[in-house]
Amino acid sequence: MKSRFTSMRASLAVVGHLLRKEFLQIFRNRGMLPIIFIMPFIQLVILSNAATFDVLQVRFHLQDFDRSALSDRLVKRFTSTGYFKMTGESFRQKSGIDALVAGKSEMVLVIPEDFEQEMMTSGHARIQLLIDAEDGFTAGVIRGYANEIVASFNRDLPELLPQLAGTQTVLPVIDIRSRGWYNPELIYTDYMVPGVLVVLVTLIGLFLSGMNVVREKEIGTIDQINVTPIRRWQFITGKLVPFWIIGLGELTVGLVIARLGFHVPMLGSYGVIYFVAAIYLLVVLGMGLLISTVTESQQQAMFIAWFFMVIFTLLSGLFTPIESMPHWAQNLTLFNPVRHFVDIMRRVMLKGAGIGDITTPLFMLAVQAIILLSFAVNRYRKVSV
Repeated sequence: MKSRFTSMRASLAVVGHLLRKEFLQIFRNRGMLPIIFIMPFIQLVILSNAATFDVLQVRFHLQDFDRSALSDRLVKRFTSTGYFKMTGESFRQKSGIDALVAGKSEMVLVIPEDFEQEMMTSGHARIQLLIDAEDGFTAGVIRGYANEIVASFNRDLPELLPQLAGTQTVLPVIDIRSRGWYNPELIYTDYMVPGVLVVLVTLIGLFLSGMNVVREKEIGTIDQINVTPIRRWQFITGKLVPFWIIGLGELTVGLVIARLGFHVPMLGSYGVIYFVAAIYLLVVLGMGLLISTVTESQQQAMFIAWFFMVIFTLLSGLFTPIESMPHWAQNLTLFNPVRHFVDIMRRVMLKGAGIGDITTPLFMLAVQAIILLSFAVNRYRKVSV
């Protein structure tokens, strides 16, 4: 009995020493400490605010062809709720459609001519809502908000038009007819698949390039490469180009599956998508190479890459609309390359947008590619040349 107790005590002592050794290694690893203590808090703060399905503000474009006192009151009813923000006004139908294509508005409010006159004479009038149904869930929420506002306006019409009181056998009402553009059947896969393709390309580029150089450090071959006459730009090119080609290949497979498997429409040009993807992959590969230069093991590289991947994905507008996020989070998404490529993919595939319609996000990707590749190349130090 005594020998058994002594043996158990010795085993517990060994376990205690192993635990002490592991904790010492963890706290001595400067690369691991931020992953343990800082990253979870950053993810909690950012993702808790970003992961919401509420639609807090809807940008709409106004086309008021009536310009009457009653139509003005209807517009003010929309803007006074706090949910709708007017971002533009025009009198050409194409201008409203252009606002939807460019992503400047989620809805176009069209008030026809003789709106007030029809209400005065017949007690009925019509308005039109053109809703960007690219995201079917958000489109449904916008339609619900608009219907509630119009219903409230209908209830107040007897007070707004007292001259109709006693002269109409039926209370005056506005007949609202909604039409969803770019995804009229509100098919959720049409909205999600382009964004998932972006995530697929990002995962391939970021993780593979992030762990490639650091693997050379782990097995010791990086020192042998550093003393060879290979120039730095040659080494970087040789490391990045294979993953750049693989990323484009993955995108090709994804587009084929999207078209044949999910029947996602392609209203734009494949050439535009591949042109943007080529620039976007430079951003992702530059980030992966930068991660490789600041880490010492593949495990560290994977943790850091996954940390950024989670934040980039949930701040990209893939699952929840960016307009629903707090203003500080919306500003933060401007530095998110995934957000820009998701936006471009959806515009090109579902709206038929061309280069002229995506100049702003394309410019952001080009700037990020230059900055990240420059940092990554300068961070990598070669001994011999």
